[in-house]
This record gives sequence, C-alpha cells and structure tokens, in this order.
Amino acid sequence: MLLAALAMTALAVERDSYGRFKRSAAVKYEFKKSNPCPATGRPRGACPGYEIDHIVPLKHGGADATDNMQWLTVPEHKNKTKLE
Repeated sequence: MLLAALAMTALAVERDSYGRFKRSAAVKYEFKKSNPCPATGRPRGACPGYEIDHIVPLKHGGADATDNMQWLTVPEHKNKTKLE
C-alpha cells in the first residue's frame, strides 16, 4: 500500500490552472541560450518553423529540463506528438 502511494506521488506532475503541465520559463530560456534557433541562429525571440520538444514527454515522466529538450520543425513536432 505504501509503495503504491509513493509511486503515485512520483508520477504526480505539477499542473497549471488549466490542467496543463507546468513548465519553467527559466529552463526554456537556458535551452534557447545554449541551443540557438536553427532558423535564425538567435538565442532569443521567435524561431519560425521550429518548436521546442521534450524528448521524453512530460506526460510520460520526462523532465522539464534542458537535456530533455530539442528543436523540431513544426511538422516533425506535430507528427511526434501524434505518435506519443
């Protein structure tokens, strides 16, 4: 029983008021700083045609951390999300 309760706690992920996974703006900033936009080469601002993807999705226990992020084109990201 205790083991089950601990497992449920480990799977609990913080969510915002809309029920979406909470994401850290600071982590996103750090990712962009060390991985500039493939389209513009800039670490800030919009990145046309690309989106930041969590390699291991948050809903599958992935961390909201820079080492779990990558740039994908919009079509690649949509396709990956559909398969997850």
